[in-house]
Amino acid sequence: MLARITGAAMRGILVAFLIAMPSLLLPNFATDSAEIVALMALLGGILTFAEYYSNFPSFIEFREAPPLNRMRFISLLVTIGILSLMARHPFEPTGLTTLIHGMGSKLGNALDFSYSPVHLVTLIMPPHASAETVSMVRAAAGLAYVIGLISVAVFFFTIHIRNWPVANGAFNVWVNLPLFDPTTGGDVVHRLQRDGRINLIFGVLLPFAIPAAVSALSAVFDPAVLSHPQTLVWMIGAWGFLPTSLVMRGMAMLRVAELIEQKRRRAYANAEAIQTA
Repeated sequence: MLARITGAAMRGILVAFLIAMPSLLLPNFATDSAEIVALMALLGGILTFAEYYSNFPSFIEFREAPPLNRMRFISLLVTIGILSLMARHPFEPTGLTTLIHGMGSKLGNALDFSYSPVHLVTLIMPPHASAETVSMVRAAAGLAYVIGLISVAVFFFTIHIRNWPVANGAFNVWVNLPLFDPTTGGDVVHRLQRDGRINLIFGVLLPFAIPAAVSALSAVFDPAVLSHPQTLVWMIGAWGFLPTSLVMRGMAMLRVAELIEQKRRRAYANAEAIQTA
């Protein structure tokens, strides 16, 4: 009981810190709505604590299949933290912010070629946007995209080299997929494979689709708000993290389907062996 409470409380604190981190790292005059940020951080921490403290899962998937959720959280934490430090550079430059800004500029320029996701993000900026703002958006997009690719590669390594999730023990579908009902909708393996492939497709397409959607909604949403540091951090962070999370979820569901199929084959083989004997 004590270990469950401690673990849930630590996760809640980390989620609250993640939500508040841009406001903590950026200068006071570059942030706004401190009360709203504090409220969102408190709500996020409470919801996370309640989910991990409960014996019965509600909406967080792969709760008992580490390190998937930890990897997704670290990916988002690193993305938001690095983007916050880069956005701080024009106001309060330090050695660390200079290093991150320079690395982001190099990655952004390297990935800014025709039809690339980074190039599409820069294209949504209005013509009157300053060159400094466009450069900052390009650098932020380059960093977020590379962090996402690294996260996917690390999870791929975890699946195929470290044998996730069976290396940690038996995998409970009900606990780790609380929103998935294995009793309806046909064969479980086929449904998991279908959902996994859909997640992979959406994850690959989202970096291209989000800029196109923003451009189509430019009459409602002004991309010039990316000139605000806090908005830049959260919007580019979400643009980089959401596709990464979907791809990792798709890989996880395909892996679960593979494990179930392997278990079925072993059961059929054992049954045939018993009948033959």
